[in-house]
Amino acid sequence: MQLEVHNRQIIKIAAPICLALIIPQFNHMTNTAFLGRLGELELAANGIAGIYYLVMYMIAYGLNNGMQVLIARRAGQRHYEGIGQVFSNGLQTGIFFALLAILFTLAVAPWFFSKNLHNPDILAAAISFIRIRIWGLPFLMMLSMANAFYIGSGHSRVLAITSLCQEVINIFFDYTLIFGKLGLPAMGLNGAATASIIAEVTGCSVAFSILFLKRYHITYSLFSYLRPNWQIIKNILNVSAPLIFQFLFSTGSWFIFFIFIEHLGERPLAVSNMLRSIFGFFGIFTWALAATCNTMVSNIIGQGKENLVFGVITRISVISLCCATVICILVNLFPYTLLHIYTNDASLIAAAIPSIRIITLSTLLMAIAAVVLSGVTGTGNTRMNLFTECLAVAGYLVYCDIVIERMHSPLHLAWGADFIYWAVIFGLSVWYLKSGKWKGKVI
Repeated sequence: MQLEVHNRQIIKIAAPICLALIIPQFNHMTNTAFLGRLGELELAANGIAGIYYLVMYMIAYGLNNGMQVLIARRAGQRHYEGIGQVFSNGLQTGIFFALLAILFTLAVAPWFFSKNLHNPDILAAAISFIRIRIWGLPFLMMLSMANAFYIGSGHSRVLAITSLCQEVINIFFDYTLIFGKLGLPAMGLNGAATASIIAEVTGCSVAFSILFLKRYHITYSLFSYLRPNWQIIKNILNVSAPLIFQFLFSTGSWFIFFIFIEHLGERPLAVSNMLRSIFGFFGIFTWALAATCNTMVSNIIGQGKENLVFGVITRISVISLCCATVICILVNLFPYTLLHIYTNDASLIAAAIPSIRIITLSTLLMAIAAVVLSGVTGTGNTRMNLFTECLAVAGYLVYCDIVIERMHSPLHLAWGADFIYWAVIFGLSVWYLKSGKWKGKVI
């Protein structure tokens, strides 16, 4: 429950998280590869609709990160009952937000897509996809709350089991429902949406089954506080709400970026979806280490060891940068091999190469900036995260508007927006941590 600061501890926490992230990203690569065999239209529509769903998922991800901070802090204090209070009330809060997101999507998303997408075929496919896909959000929300408990309390190995079960199911139904195999209907793009819902139900079921099989529900009183406690919910939202808005801003800006790309044409959007899949997969090392940094910083502050915070963040940042460097070298050495996973169209592959060169460079900056930003999250002052995100997104969108919308620049220059985003994130996060304003904060 009380973590120590050394590389072995970092790897012990990060490795299961990394494995848990690898599996869904591998599934996304497989999903994109299947759809790539159907055509550029399916790749393009999946890119837009998939990013929209990711925006909705950021509600769950924000709550997940906020609960990680609170649970890790209680773990550092050895306050088991407090973990149960956070979990029970966080679970109820998450389900409520998921239902709101479903209502919002059904009412608003078709109108929003119709006002911003120029290609009528992409528009129709994206709306059809998201109307199915959104029904998986409550199950994904409950899975995220369970994962927050597992990571925050130091049981992150469970994530590998839940993710493996979830993604085996996802890949199986992706293949059978997209192409109509084993007697199932050929649903095309909508088959991918249906498969994802089945997988999320599976992952949620496995995660909660383990809670009971391992008797964690008794050890931590996880379901002993099902009557809403408004003070605890307020505390959860006080930490999580800035993170929710932060992630909504960051992923929302990415969604707008893809809308800008759609204005350049179907091919740039198809290429961008392939690139999102590739670098989403290789970015899992950074995001696993960032989640580890969040948990370790909060835990050691809970132990009263604020003097170790900088050492933790620096150590994890170096590991993250080393991983990213190796990955970027491999991607640049074998770009054609990676792109052939998604398509056999030589012209489509050639169009993606310049953008790969640009993204690999921004990935190195992301490797450090994402970890440092998670260090800020771990201190508990999530309002600083939101402030940082707002400025970064503002710079990102200004770049996109000038370079993509007004100048109609080539795709590889459009992806240069990532440099602006991560540079602002890194600069402001380092400034805040060095200021010492986070010391003594109680959550």
